[in-house]
Amino acid sequence: MLIEMSVANFRSFRGEQTFSLVKGKGDELLSTNTFTATAVNNIELLRSAAIYGPNASGKSNLLLALGTMKRVVLESAANLQRGDELPVMPFRLSAETRQQPSEFEVTFVVGSVRYQYGFAASVERIHEEWLLAYPKGRAQRWFGRAWNVEDQRYDWELGSNLTGEKQLWQKSTRANALFLSTAVQLNSEQLQPIFDWFNNTLRLANVGGWGPGFSASLCEDSSKSKVMDFLRAADLHIDDIVVESKPFDVETLPEGMPEPLRDVIAGNMKDKTILDIKTVHKDSDGKAVTFDFEDESDGTQKLFSFAGPWIDSLTNGYVLFIDELHDNLHPRLVQFLVQLFHNPETNPNNAQLVFTTHETSILNQEVFRRDQIWFCEKDASHATALYPLTDFSPRKGRENLELAYLSGRYGALPFIRSLERAS
Repeated sequence: MLIEMSVANFRSFRGEQTFSLVKGKGDELLSTNTFTATAVNNIELLRSAAIYGPNASGKSNLLLALGTMKRVVLESAANLQRGDELPVMPFRLSAETRQQPSEFEVTFVVGSVRYQYGFAASVERIHEEWLLAYPKGRAQRWFGRAWNVEDQRYDWELGSNLTGEKQLWQKSTRANALFLSTAVQLNSEQLQPIFDWFNNTLRLANVGGWGPGFSASLCEDSSKSKVMDFLRAADLHIDDIVVESKPFDVETLPEGMPEPLRDVIAGNMKDKTILDIKTVHKDSDGKAVTFDFEDESDGTQKLFSFAGPWIDSLTNGYVLFIDELHDNLHPRLVQFLVQLFHNPETNPNNAQLVFTTHETSILNQEVFRRDQIWFCEKDASHATALYPLTDFSPRKGRENLELAYLSGRYGALPFIRSLERAS
């Protein structure tokens, strides 16, 4: 489960901005929208959070920050070579920040242990890296490293609570690789759960969401009934899904596709199978009529593609970040997806959902607690500011959050001028 994350000097984020899933004050929707991590000092957390803000305010960059952190954890030791660049980008609208590293930190729980892990990186190297663990409620600094500019070397701190071949891991860590990732690659069992949290538990999706492949794969085994229950609950009027595995045929590619691209795809897909998805509807006489998946609306295709990851996340207690959840979906379907995380029966393992959206119809106190709403907007220096609704102390159960937001009370709205004055 995720507790909080911080980012600084990354894309539109200049100063440090912190996003939190810690429950705030207020006793509304306790049994549905919150849960208690009993194994971690009974910390109370939120099952979801929504982030609002105008286009180009930096909402997507928050997800990109977490995605970049995940990518560096998973790839820096295994996939990069010495001298390869790291995938970070500092805030570029300041001469000072352009020369400084980007910083990332997350605090999360695995099992009964809380971890606080972070690093600072430029494209050339990791400048700092640190890990604190709280296995007994009190902080243990397992390791830390910091680039010493004057001596052109790293200053290391390897705590006594970190066990294993620490000196080997230290010597094996490249400048553009994380110590965490290197140690796990060299069989650190103690650090493996932290790596696995990034690899398995943390799930991210951009505006396009997912392709239909994972949902389709569930329809080939015993999980098909769960997918069908999901589709029926969403009122899509689909009576069945038929999935057939077929060998890839290059002749199925569009005729107008450029030949070089066609050759690349043909080479990559050689000897591989693809899933052919059909939807089944009943006609007016109750007879089954089969449709190609591509004949369904964009919204139906997207919701089917959501079914698998949604079921998977709710079943396994994953942390799910999605950019622009509302895209191609009716407001009631957005609420349906969110409420699955708020329902203890459909979310027995306390999965968490964080999403950006422009859909304001769900911005109300019947769906969300006040501490579940966040906003993004640009300040005078064009840097992203991230802040919670609770900064404005809205009245519990009485304030119309949607109306107050659209009227400008909370900020995070586009400033639109008349076309004549735009220049």
